Amino acid sequence: MKKYLIFTVASLLLMLSCSTKKEKPGGLAGTPGEIKLITLDPGHFHAALVQKNSYEQVADEVYVYAPEGDDVQEHLNKINGYNMRADSPTKWREVVYSGPDFLEKMLSEKKGNVMVTAGNNGKKTEYIKQTLMAGIHVLADKPMAINSDNFGLLKECFDIARQKGILLYDIMTERHEITTILQRELSCIPAVYGEQLQGTPEEPAIVKESVHHFFKVVSGNPLKRPAWFFDVTQQGEGIVDVTTHLVDLVQWEAFPGQIIDYKKDIELIDANRWTTSISPEEFKQVTGTEAYPDFLKKDVENDTLKVYCNGDIIYKIKGVTAKVSVIWNYTFPKGGGDTHFSVMKGSKADLVIRQGKEQNYKPELFVEAVKGVDLAAYEKDLTASMEKVSAEYPGVALNKIRNGVWQVEIPAKYSVGHEAHFGQVTEHFLEYLKDGKLPDWEVPNMLAKYYTTTSALDMAKAKTK
Repeated sequence: MKKYLIFTVASLLLMLSCSTKKEKPGGLAGTPGEIKLITLDPGHFHAALVQKNSYEQVADEVYVYAPEGDDVQEHLNKINGYNMRADSPTKWREVVYSGPDFLEKMLSEKKGNVMVTAGNNGKKTEYIKQTLMAGIHVLADKPMAINSDNFGLLKECFDIARQKGILLYDIMTERHEITTILQRELSCIPAVYGEQLQGTPEEPAIVKESVHHFFKVVSGNPLKRPAWFFDVTQQGEGIVDVTTHLVDLVQWEAFPGQIIDYKKDIELIDANRWTTSISPEEFKQVTGTEAYPDFLKKDVENDTLKVYCNGDIIYKIKGVTAKVSVIWNYTFPKGGGDTHFSVMKGSKADLVIRQGKEQNYKPELFVEAVKGVDLAAYEKDLTASMEKVSAEYPGVALNKIRNGVWQVEIPAKYSVGHEAHFGQVTEHFLEYLKDGKLPDWEVPNMLAKYYTTTSALDMAKAKTK
């Protein structure tokens, strides 16, 4: 009897050991078709861009849950366009449930294991929480929180994800833009950048500015935006929307792989918000809606819609003063589009991304030696350092513009465009699902990011009351 018991216990321990080795949080192994996507209430074109490409790990059948209306139809039209294109068509099969109980239906059926959400940001944080509680992974478009209440709920969401062993991740496409990647690479080379300057509120050491447009072209067609996109209680103000990307890039570039603790590493200094005016004609052109809906009338002055879509934040992160700002115009100049400006200031050089008219609205990266640097010695160090960068990114080279200023020449193959970055983010997320975890710094840094934006909104609002 004693021998039998020993054998049984040993067998159980062996089985548990084998089980522990095979099973990962979420129970995913990276096999073909293993990921079954759910798209929840897609009201933003970013939801469709996740499916612009196919992925071996993702099944072709995708379950869509949404209220009836234009939003879901616009989403399905974009997916159909990807399926019908001549070059590398996809094979998505959208299984759609539309009705007022779409959320409850999704949660009860649980037909997928990864939920994608990009749409009404006022509802998004609650969508995320409910989905995580059902044991489903979440890949969310930014922003995941548009006010302080949302931020409190988002902290709960990460706790739920940790307890259930599932992943919550936001779509940070700008990390995949090549000029940003190389700006980060060069800032990590002391011979090129020196030490990170601390900066001041008057002269921040890191500056990131983004200009966006309501009327634009996506996947070759004029973008139709839902009317609610212009309601900051649903979309979020500019200071908590696009600035999410900018705050993320400050963290990702200046402190690569480091954990940011928002309680001790972030200090807000100043924040501002202001409006962009939209005429009735412009509103109709971009939404297809004849008149302002009732929920927007609170923001209408003399027949002109005033949208709080602009903002800036000055803050310290681990002692470094940074400034991020976002501006929304109605549409872009001829030949232009959304633009990005960025400068990182080191003791030896400034690393500057420009994307204006002089650059034909294409982002370009410059290395600008600071005053007082021995230019002959610096150029030698810079050239040697760029050889190492070129080994990792073949074809990248230096073009000397004038004394102390160089443009980083980047082959066109690296400039894949904003839409392609959604596929790159998704591929990373699929790898994290296979690993069963995010990098250790991702969750605390997401919290730091949303603390920064939502607290800045509180500060800006207090100034404009």
